[in-house]
Formats: sequence, structure tokens, C-alpha cells
Amino acid sequence: MPDLLLELFSEEIPARMQGKAADDLRRMVTDKLVAEGLVYEGAKAFATPRRLALTVHGIPARQPDLKTERRGPKVGAPDAAVQGFLKATGLKSLDEAKIQRDPKGDFYIGLIEKPGRDAIDVLAEILPVIVRTFPWPKSMRWGARSGKPGSLNWVRPLHAITATFGLETEEPDVVKFEVDGIESGQTTYGHRFLAPAAISVRRFEDYEAKLLDAKVVLDPERRKDAILTDAKQLAFAQGFELVEDQNLLDEVAGLVEWPVVLMGSFEPEFLATPAEVIRATIRNNQKCFVVSDAKTGKLANKFILVANIEATDGGKTIIAGNERVIRARLSDAKFFYETDLKTKLEDRLPKFEQIVFHEKLGTQAARIKRIERLAAEIAPLVGADVARATRAAHLAKADLLTEVVGEFPEVQGLMGKYYALAQGEDPSVAAACEEHYKPQGPADRVPTDPVSVAVALADKIDTLVGFWAIDEKPTGSKDPYALRRAALGVIRLIAENALRLSLMKVAASALAGLWVKPADAQKLPSDLLTFFADRLKVQLREQGARHDLVDAVFALGGQDDLLMIVRRVEALGKFLDTDDGKNLLAGTKRASNILSIEEKKDKRSFDGTPDAALYSLHEEKALAKAIGEVKTEASVAVAKEDFAAAMSAMAKLRPPVDAFFDKVRVNDDDTKVRENRLKLLNEIRSATRAVADFSKIQD
Repeated sequence: MPDLLLELFSEEIPARMQGKAADDLRRMVTDKLVAEGLVYEGAKAFATPRRLALTVHGIPARQPDLKTERRGPKVGAPDAAVQGFLKATGLKSLDEAKIQRDPKGDFYIGLIEKPGRDAIDVLAEILPVIVRTFPWPKSMRWGARSGKPGSLNWVRPLHAITATFGLETEEPDVVKFEVDGIESGQTTYGHRFLAPAAISVRRFEDYEAKLLDAKVVLDPERRKDAILTDAKQLAFAQGFELVEDQNLLDEVAGLVEWPVVLMGSFEPEFLATPAEVIRATIRNNQKCFVVSDAKTGKLANKFILVANIEATDGGKTIIAGNERVIRARLSDAKFFYETDLKTKLEDRLPKFEQIVFHEKLGTQAARIKRIERLAAEIAPLVGADVARATRAAHLAKADLLTEVVGEFPEVQGLMGKYYALAQGEDPSVAAACEEHYKPQGPADRVPTDPVSVAVALADKIDTLVGFWAIDEKPTGSKDPYALRRAALGVIRLIAENALRLSLMKVAASALAGLWVKPADAQKLPSDLLTFFADRLKVQLREQGARHDLVDAVFALGGQDDLLMIVRRVEALGKFLDTDDGKNLLAGTKRASNILSIEEKKDKRSFDGTPDAALYSLHEEKALAKAIGEVKTEASVAVAKEDFAAAMSAMAKLRPPVDAFFDKVRVNDDDTKVRENRLKLLNEIRSATRAVADFSKIQD
């Protein structure tokens, strides 16, 4: 079947937009093809700084013919209705229609046959629409073409469109269309400087090979691999190691079509500035990589740049230009750092009185005081020194007002640590200045120092309680204040440090520190706990655990010790993987289902202790005895937080439950016996609730 080659050739496309643009092009074209009945075999899109390209292979040469039936008026209907039906269906007379019998009468049925069109004609229709409606986040309209004002909005001026369609064994045809004066063809262009001449292409394989000859690496993944490999080899050859940076690699690969890796240097005295500041300076300003000394692991006074040209002088001029800019930027960074060191962190804090954190939550200064108070309360719960936790909370945000963080926001916290150490603060206080922001994502490190943990929890819980209090909760995909991330951070801090604390109490304490109070202040901590339960389910699901088990544990009520919840869920999951667990779950659900039906029928519940005198069968007595023993044993185990032992106790219920359902008829003719047996079923449900609400567990 034929293949499509499409290229949209333009001025430079911003690197940050290329990946999504390639995905959008593939999606839009293939969606349209499928909608037109042209089901393809495969598609792949590519992006370079100057082009978006797409290949779709295995497209049918022609649309399938469509046959549809259209119901018309009743037999004997007025002539106007009949004529309208004939016109709509394309029938010449009613003789070409068939009659369908219906309870409401006989109706005319018209068979409409729509012959399929050639795929190339369909492409010529849909491709210009896609170009004109392409969803660039930002676009521009430029000058006139052929004396007419330009009408196309595109990310950068569009210069050429390549569109061919055909079989591999034949010369492909051009998909002919026009967009804003640009006619499609089979001409593209190579590298802007190294091979700018026009290139005639036929199909994708030919196109990709000719571009490579013209110094254009079409596939962004191939460009990334080339950059990374060459950079590592160049660094290694001189005794260094590349400091890898995936985000920078993605960006640089979007800036070049023919990557050429070079190495430059800067003065050693700049290394007195923190390594992270040097890296941020070189990365942000010149899109260059830094390298480290292979022996010491410390940053070296070298950098690696990626040029888009093979220079005749071997790149000396390019290197010199980058060195000149980097030298100036590092000089600025060094000045900022040295200037920051002249002012103590606490001396910066008064400025926070004039900085609003949120219009409903007060100033940044007020927030810092709340975090200090909360950190002091949390400190004993996590084994932290209260004075150090308070001091760390006091200083943790101060670096936001420094020159370096103002220039490079990504080093906030880290610079706080450096400045705190420079002014002689306790190492744990300095560490907390950096680590209180952590963890910021699933791959981020979780702090273990108790002082850092106390301040990190205080910071995140204050944020959550504050925005909950002013009803700024996440909705759908919107989470402007990153509250989901904050909740996951709290969960990881607690779970990975094996901390024991009551979230309800801590949230209530954080709420007490707010100057704004919600209408229902008593309900807020429990609402927030539900949010934590949802986040915990996400966390456990990502770890491969069953999220329904979280519901089963939270359903017991009063569960706000996240560590114990996690451990109970883990033990429950292991238990349900056993035959005893699976069978007990089935028996418990059977009991619950019978109870639900009978409670609805009788419009009452069957609470209360069963009457032992009404037990007439051995299986009833055995089940009642087992329930009593298991309740006691499981409750003792849960009190000791030995959830594995609690599950083992639950397992003892399986044989008597199985025997009960095998031998005992619950809905006995004797109403008293029936009621007593239903109460016994309720006892099963009650006994299992010592560890979880089994009704919440999915089969």
C-alpha cells in the first residue's frame, strides 16, 4: 500500500515546541485518515529546528465504497415529502426504493451508495486544513506573498511544503495543494550553511538519506545519541567526565540539525563560586554542559558546547565566542554570590513583611512564623532538636531574597544551605534550608535528617492546610499550587522515615496558626485526610500495590497515622494473596451480600449479640466460637501493631465460615432462628473490621 511523506519547512522552530509539534502533526493527520476510512499501518513524526516531518505507511490507495440506507416517508405520503426524499437520496423515482414494513406502516427505504475517493485526493483536502489549524502555543503572521497579505499563522515563517504519496516500487505522486501561496511539491532543503541547495525527494527513505547527505540528522533521538556519545568521549579524552543533563540534552538537540561537539574553558578562579551556580550560569545562558574532574568528582573549569556547523577553523572561533560570553556571565554570578555573603540570612527577613504570599493567607513573613511554630511542634515527633528545627524554619526562605536565587530560581534552598554554612549555622540547620523543599517529585530524594524532616513537613502541611482553608483545592487536572505534590511529599517523608504522627492533630495545629478560618474549621482536617488517602492510593498504585486496600483501611475511620496505614495495607495485601485470604474475602462478601438483602427487605439492621441458646447446628456453634477467639486475638495483635499476626488470626475464620455456608440455611423458616443467624453473619463482618472493611475490597 502507498506511503505518505509530509514535510513542513520553516524558519527555526523553538526547541521547547518541537516534540509536541511532531506529536500533534502525527495525531492530526492519522486521526483525519481514520475518520475518512483510510486505516494506515504505521506513522512516525520528526522535528528539527527548521522542519516538521511525517511518514505514514500502509495507507489504502482508495477509500472504501459506502452503502447506507435512508428511511423515507410512508407509502402514500404527500408528493412534497416524496420529492424531498428522492432528492436527498439521489434516486430518480420510487421504483428504485424498497418498501419496509413497520408496525406504524410501510415506509420507503433508499439505498445511498457513496463511492470512495482516491486517497491522494483525500490527502489534498485534509492536509491544508491541518496546516492552517495547527495548534502552536504561539504563532505569527508575516509579510505578503505574490502581492497578497499573508494569512497563515505559523510558529515561524513557513517556506516550503513537501508532500508525496505512492507505492515503494513506483514513482510517487505529489499531493497537490496550496497554503497561503505555498504550493506543495517534492523539494526540500538541507543544512542552512553546510548544504543550503534545494533537494528533490520522493519517499521517506530517500528523503531521510538525502537530508543526512545534506548535513541534517532528521531524527531527534539520533541527534541526542550523537551529542551524548561525542560529549562523553571528548570529556574522557581529556581526563574529565560529562555532567549529564537530560533536559539540556533535549533542548540542545532541538537547536541543531548537524551537531558538532566542542570543548571550551574558563578561568579556574571562578570555581570558588558554588558548582551549582556555575552549572546554572553555563546551562541557562549558553546551553552548554559542564564537566567534572574524573579523579576528584569536583567541577572542572571546562565546558562542552554543541555547534550546528563544521567550522573551517575547527571551531576555534565558536569556542572563543562562547568562552567570552561565559566568562562575563560567571563574573556576574561570582559578584552576586560574593555580594550575598555580605548580608546575613536573618537580616533579609524584614523584607518579607512587604511580600504577599497569598492575598487570603497573608505575607511571606506571616507564613514563616507559622512554619516556625509548626516545625517546633513536629520536631519532638520526628526526633529533631526543637531549637534547631525552629532556627532552620526561621532561615529556610531567606535565600529567596538573594541575588543568586533571583538570577537562578532553580538553586533556591541550595543557596540557603551555602549561605547558612558560611555564616556559621549548625550543619543540620543549613541542610534543612536546602532539604525542606524535598521531595519535589517521585524521583527526588527524601530528607532523613530529623531537622530537615520537621521543617519539610511543616512547610508542606502549612501549604496544604492554608489552601484548604481558603477553598483553593485542586480540581480535575488543575493544581496551580502543587498541592498534590505537597501531599505526596508528606506521605513519602512519613513512610520512608518510618514516622509516627497524627495527621489530624498536626493539621488542626496548622489551622490554629492561620489568621483566616474556614466556615467549618472542625471539618477541614478530616477533608484533608481524605485528600491524603487519595494521594496514598496513587503512591501505592505506582508501587504496584492495590489502591482498594487503602479504601478498606481508611473506611474503619480514625486512621490518620500514615505509617500504620501503609503497614496495614501491606499486611492485608499479603494476606489476600493467600488461599485463606481469598476464601475469607469471598465468605465475608457473601455474608455482607446476604445481610444487605435481608436488611433491605426487613428495613432493619441485625446488630446485637446472637443468642447462643438458638444455635442448633454444630457449624453455628463452631463459627460463633471462632469469631469470639479471632476478635480477641486480632484486636490484641492490632493494638500491638502486629498486622501480620492480625491477618493470621483472621485466617482462622476461613474453615468455620466455609462450613457454615456449606451446611447452614440462613433464612430458616423459624423467624427467631433466621434473625439469630443473620446476627451471626453480622458478627463475621464485625470481626473482619478489626483489620479492614472487607466490603471495600474488590474481588
